[in-house]
Amino acid sequence: METLQHRFVEFIPEVLDEGILYITMEYRTAVHMCVCGCGNEVITPFSPTDWHLRFYGDSVSIYPSIGSWSFKCRSHYWITRNRIEHAESWNDREVQQGRDADKMNKKSFYDEKSQEPKFEKPGTKLNRKTKKWSLKSFFSFLGFK
Repeated sequence: METLQHRFVEFIPEVLDEGILYITMEYRTAVHMCVCGCGNEVITPFSPTDWHLRFYGDSVSIYPSIGSWSFKCRSHYWITRNRIEHAESWNDREVQQGRDADKMNKKSFYDEKSQEPKFEKPGTKLNRKTKKWSLKSFFSFLGFK
């Protein structure tokens, strides 16, 4: 297979067509049949620490690469502007290093996220018990008096 056609859907269908990359923005996920033809479903969730989708209007790219290491086929490829770019297969050591790096990236991202300072604009009041802005505070935050 050399290309995938993208299709934006609300829900992923139960039966997938080969050659179609189903994308659901509501669930931040893309699903397609493995491009090697083995029949496995490949799921790529979108998040700051997983895959990213780039939409160009007439085509899409997903990055980083897709490595189907838990499948017998062990396919490895990129989806770039709807085209499949096959990549070298990884050995078991490389796969483990990649998984370890993913775990470290996730931990680092979420540890930093929990450490982010919470800034308040002067003159606004956040009700600390309910963590809600009053309507007056909200409009003040937007610059209205």
